[in-house]
Amino acid sequence: MGIAAMLGSPIKRREDPRLITGQATYVDDIKLTGMLHMTVLRSPYGHATITSIDTETASQLPGVVAIYTAKDLKGKVGNVPVAVPLPPRISKGMGRRGPLAEDKVRFYGDPVAVVVAENRYIARDALDLIDVDYEPLPAAIDIEKAMQPDAPLLYEEFGTNIATSMHPSTEEIDKVFADTLAQGGIIAKGRIANQRVAPSPMETRGAVAEYRKADQMLHLWSSSQIPHLLRNYLAEQMNLQQHQVHVTVPEVGGGFGCKLNIYPEEALAAFAAMQIGRPVKWIEDRDENLAATIHGRDQINYVEAAATRDGKITGLKFRVISDLGSYLQFFTDVIAIAFTLPMLSGSYDIPNIYSSCDTVFTNKAPTDAYRGAGRPEATFMVERAMDFVARELKRDPAEIRLLNFVQPEQFPHKMATGALYDSGNYAAALEKAMDILGYDKLREEQKSKKAAGKLFGIGISSYVEMCGIGPKGTTPFGLYESARVRIEQSGTVIVYSGTSPHGQGEETTFAQLISHEFGIPIENVLILHGDTSSTPEGRGTYGSRTTAVGGTAVYQASLRLKEKMKTIAAAMLEASPADIELEDGKFSVAGSPQKAVSFQQVAATANTSNTLAPGIEPGLETTVFFEPEANTFPFGTHICVVEVDAETGEPEITRYVAVDDCGRQLNPLLVAGQVHGGIVQGIGQALCEEVVYSEDGQLLTTTFMDYAMPIAPDLPHFELDHTVTPTKVNPLGVKGIGEAGTIGSTPAVVAAIADALDKDNIDMPLKAEKLWRIIHNQ
Repeated sequence: MGIAAMLGSPIKRREDPRLITGQATYVDDIKLTGMLHMTVLRSPYGHATITSIDTETASQLPGVVAIYTAKDLKGKVGNVPVAVPLPPRISKGMGRRGPLAEDKVRFYGDPVAVVVAENRYIARDALDLIDVDYEPLPAAIDIEKAMQPDAPLLYEEFGTNIATSMHPSTEEIDKVFADTLAQGGIIAKGRIANQRVAPSPMETRGAVAEYRKADQMLHLWSSSQIPHLLRNYLAEQMNLQQHQVHVTVPEVGGGFGCKLNIYPEEALAAFAAMQIGRPVKWIEDRDENLAATIHGRDQINYVEAAATRDGKITGLKFRVISDLGSYLQFFTDVIAIAFTLPMLSGSYDIPNIYSSCDTVFTNKAPTDAYRGAGRPEATFMVERAMDFVARELKRDPAEIRLLNFVQPEQFPHKMATGALYDSGNYAAALEKAMDILGYDKLREEQKSKKAAGKLFGIGISSYVEMCGIGPKGTTPFGLYESARVRIEQSGTVIVYSGTSPHGQGEETTFAQLISHEFGIPIENVLILHGDTSSTPEGRGTYGSRTTAVGGTAVYQASLRLKEKMKTIAAAMLEASPADIELEDGKFSVAGSPQKAVSFQQVAATANTSNTLAPGIEPGLETTVFFEPEANTFPFGTHICVVEVDAETGEPEITRYVAVDDCGRQLNPLLVAGQVHGGIVQGIGQALCEEVVYSEDGQLLTTTFMDYAMPIAPDLPHFELDHTVTPTKVNPLGVKGIGEAGTIGSTPAVVAAIADALDKDNIDMPLKAEKLWRIIHNQ
């Protein structure tokens, strides 16, 4: 493949050989001399008072080195970090916790004590010897019941389970709805449950901590999406300076947002290592992962749409109730407020939108970012509203969408929610998906199938999402990204990336960028990330921002070095820097291509010569920090076709078409891979995934025998295509693609099944038993 064609080419991921041959290093592969193993004793109750903890018998078990409870951590380890403690109650301490529960446990899996032992087996056996006396308390599980005055309270001192409550006046939206009705329009409404799900990465969480007393350095290996933020906040927790904490993130076997956190166990492993003076490893079991790693979604939404008789929507009204779980993790309290509410316009030019929001504590595991983080919930509400209107007016759902889309010439466009969208062509994506599917013909086929008694449905989802998270002035701290690029005398280019990808493929796309800009083989580019001692400060991988923000930093760093190399090449060629061109790895004089020096020659001169022209520093190295001025807004349309077996209720997805627009594509193969994975996770939520608690707070989905996820035979061939609408927010024109499939797929699948069963809405997950009961009126 020519170097000129490198950018935009579907090359395979450079990371994959080490991953698929077992040569990669994950946290559990870290083995240090004298390493101990930590296990965590967790609450078997959803809500209970701790009256006593007796560790005497456990501590006498041979091989046990230490046992710690909350009292051992007092004054030594700070609370679990929260990025944005919101007023009025969270800012006063509501929902905050230390690494171990002290007087009360608030969810099944709440950590109560830790054992550190010579090996994992001894540590696990010792857990059974710790005697904790609990007094069970009534639990608040149902989110709407938890809001009531007589509900069991998680934080009695606040007198309520409601953390934040935003209820603006409805006077304006009520007038819009009344005027719409008065002019002959309609109001469509519904209650929507966006159920709680578990991220379930292939690799569970894990940490290894080593403390060197001689130089007072704490080294933590963690399976994390945010190495620098983890270092910064862990230093604060442990009362250390940032330079005393070194975080290394090796390979990460899946994150999906759940590793965008600083968890209790990381501080506990660090504390134990500092106290004992030996390295300490903790690896999460799968049942711990399902119980104690954050969960996602878990909203109850009330949706109302006002529309004219011809289908023009005049107003939307949303009530959002977000379940925070029992405690706050890093972004728990802002998921609904910062990521759901701004996206309630969807891709539609709707003049009036009202939203209220309550965030509520319950006796369940904390919720936080899960692939899409608040935006799937927004898209689900908006897309269901479009279908409610179409059904009420007896119009095709595609027609309603086409009638209400923001038009291409309107961009950049400020939505009624206040979000400023960068660019888009929503109708083009929908029409392309309809053409691929043969939509009109399929609707005719649907009529004949339904006449024959078949349960056949078609569902549409035209989504838009907010990505490239980090615009100036919109967050409590800078969400920039960084890159340091160094060119060795051999001509090898090393990129130290502040952001730390964990499967998205930036080791490949960043190398493609460098290869393209310098005209050198991709084999001459090395991408390094995940080590806070060698990489510049970054903010992590989440929100589909790694390429849009981190990739821009890499690109701008390459431009800086290119200009310096042109200056050096000009001196070597006795020409003006303005006349120097770089093409195919050669610097030449414009109009005289025979006067040229190679990329390697310029690199060697910059790094070794002692006769560089005046004003030129030796070496080729630069660091760039990029902070975007605005968010990016990828979009697309997904269309799902289903048949439901009337005898069993089993749904089968027979076709699935996805047309996504993430702006400029640096590597179409990686884009398709991200879309595939996202679609599967979205289908999983629609059809089978659900975290379930009993009324007293017992977790009922503690294994993969209880928590179902889709597998390959459940899924059809995905028919993928794209449109390309670049953004002007960054010079690369890229928008982000990591979460698109998850956001677009869930509403499409639910809409298709609701269409097949001729229902306004069916709450997820749409398991066969639920559908069978609906079909047979059970």
